[in-house]
Amino acid sequence: MFGIFFAGCYNIDNKNKKYMTMAKTGSIGVTTENIFPVIKKFLYSDHEIFLRELVSNAIDATQKLKTLSSFGEFNGAMDDMTVRVKVDKEAGTLTVSDHGIGMTADDIEKYINQIAFSGAEEFLAKYKDNANAIIGHFGLGFYSAFMVAKKVVINSLSYKDDAEAVKWECDGSPEFTMSESDKSERGTDIILYIDDENKEFLEQSRVDALLKKYCRFLPVPVISGKKQEWKDGKMVDTDADNIVNITEPAWTKKPSELTDEDYRNFYRELYPGQDDPLFWIHLNVDYPFTLTGILYFPKIKNNFEVTKNRIQLYCNQVFVTDSVEGVVPEFMMLLQGVIDSPDIPLNVSRSYLQSDSAVKKISSYITKKVASRLDELFKADRKEFEQKWDDIKIFIEYGMLTDEKFCDAAMKFDLLKDTESKHFTIEEYKELIAPEQTDKDGNIIFLYATDVTAQYNYIKSATGKGYDVLVMDGQLDSHFVGLLEQKIEKSRFVRVDSDVIGNLIQKSDKKTVDLSEVQRDILTSLFNSQLPKVDNSQFFVNFEAMGENDAPIVITQNEYMRRMKEMAALQPGMNLYGEMPDSYSLIVNTENPIVKKISVAADGALAAKVKPMMDEVNANNAKITSIRDAKKEGSLTDEDNKEIDALQEANNKLREEQSHVVAEYASSQPVVGQLIDLALLGNGMLRGEQLSKFIDRSLSLL
Repeated sequence: MFGIFFAGCYNIDNKNKKYMTMAKTGSIGVTTENIFPVIKKFLYSDHEIFLRELVSNAIDATQKLKTLSSFGEFNGAMDDMTVRVKVDKEAGTLTVSDHGIGMTADDIEKYINQIAFSGAEEFLAKYKDNANAIIGHFGLGFYSAFMVAKKVVINSLSYKDDAEAVKWECDGSPEFTMSESDKSERGTDIILYIDDENKEFLEQSRVDALLKKYCRFLPVPVISGKKQEWKDGKMVDTDADNIVNITEPAWTKKPSELTDEDYRNFYRELYPGQDDPLFWIHLNVDYPFTLTGILYFPKIKNNFEVTKNRIQLYCNQVFVTDSVEGVVPEFMMLLQGVIDSPDIPLNVSRSYLQSDSAVKKISSYITKKVASRLDELFKADRKEFEQKWDDIKIFIEYGMLTDEKFCDAAMKFDLLKDTESKHFTIEEYKELIAPEQTDKDGNIIFLYATDVTAQYNYIKSATGKGYDVLVMDGQLDSHFVGLLEQKIEKSRFVRVDSDVIGNLIQKSDKKTVDLSEVQRDILTSLFNSQLPKVDNSQFFVNFEAMGENDAPIVITQNEYMRRMKEMAALQPGMNLYGEMPDSYSLIVNTENPIVKKISVAADGALAAKVKPMMDEVNANNAKITSIRDAKKEGSLTDEDNKEIDALQEANNKLREEQSHVVAEYASSQPVVGQLIDLALLGNGMLRGEQLSKFIDRSLSLL
């Protein structure tokens, strides 16, 4: 409906038409009687924005005069080209003054009294090749003053020869008055009589804070009050003007003009008190759109959190917003810095970006530029790149997970680090492990650990076999391994503690476990009876013939379920997995001498009691099957269901009796519990009371 950012009130019109000198009253040309309530309440998302608009208008007026001077169309003095913001608390006014081109009565009639016409557009059309610093594009910025003021006065004198000063007043209604003014200096004063609801804007500290937020990098000096110094126990004004902005910030210069220290100093200006950045990217493009800026790679803390106000968006050095979604790809929210572009379309509040093709092109360019810069840094000094890897890893992984184009580019410089702290590109590592870590089906197995200390025994077993183990302990690695499996053909990523070493990379079929049904059942009950209760965990006893020199018991965690739970912790909508207990396999090595001894002793002590129970259970199961098989063509009768229920109940009692018999025997066999506790201890899962019992048992066994 309306544009924003009134830059057109400072029109350049060589006709220099004389305006009537008599006082005039009239109504502002608007298309609705409700324009001022709209401006006051709804036009801008935040009332404080008025100061940005008025100061930016003043900057425009100053820049226009400089442009005219460079064209020889103005030959007057250019000594004071500052913009001043003055607070007069006693008078209740806030004034923004400039020494720019000023306005005639004609200009005010055209650009103030006719809302939403922007002189900046007209000016740009005429001086399009030399007016890059002109900020405004629309036509309502001036009227943002009425969001905080009960009356606004314009006092202006145009740069034009023989121009007469003019004064315009409006109390927030469509009626205005315009008369001659006694102003003698070229330029414009915008005087706001602040209303009762907005007295905060009469506080110097509040005004200075807004100027620092919105105007700290404007191209013309902005003066607000006086510099202060500590004297007699308090801060007092000095005689020196307080210039609130840096007129030539680093991003407006060419990269060749800046040293590394210049980049660091600018970062400190933006983010005081933070550690120096790892490195930076200087954006500088003028086709097919205009874009400048500097993006910094900060040291990211271990806790992963995307902060969406790290990057500031400017339009010709005027702060617009720090909500840059759409312009900057999501994964680059981890970066910090500044982007400046006059080509990003903005809506009426100028605080939210419109998603269109121009924005998408800019976003795509930034992605490409960042990927290119990272590749350049990697190739230029790989050693330094590796030293910084732990700090930038989360950024690169996040980018690869969320942006397909960045992912394709990053496959060349993404690094994998192994347990010996050696770094490899993905292709380098694939070539390194392929000879030893290819399974019987031709898949390359990438072994990894998430906690080198907790998984030390598993890593030792793997490296003892001649395998290499990666360290994947980042907060995104549970997602990232899945991405790499998609990108690397015939590959699988397997956590080193997800199975026994012989099963991690299967070179041949598994060895057969030499246990009878009775022996297997006895051992299962035996070890189950001695398993301690571990919070939110469940264990399943399995048997493997791993070799007589391997550990008697190994605890592993299913790769798929563990990944699902880890991803659930980061990804909404996966609560089902997150609420499930951790599932572990307690793998008993049937070829270990200790396990063999336990099995023989248990078999001798329990087989005579357990086998009849198992035989009866098997017989009952056979009856249940025969009943169901006999009724395949039809439904079971009530008698059938009663018989099946009775048989199942009998089996439950038999299993309970069997478990009781085995548990009673196990209580006299402390070695069983000791083996289980040793395995739990090796996984960091033995704590509290269970750890205390283990220590007591160990002492008694000694």
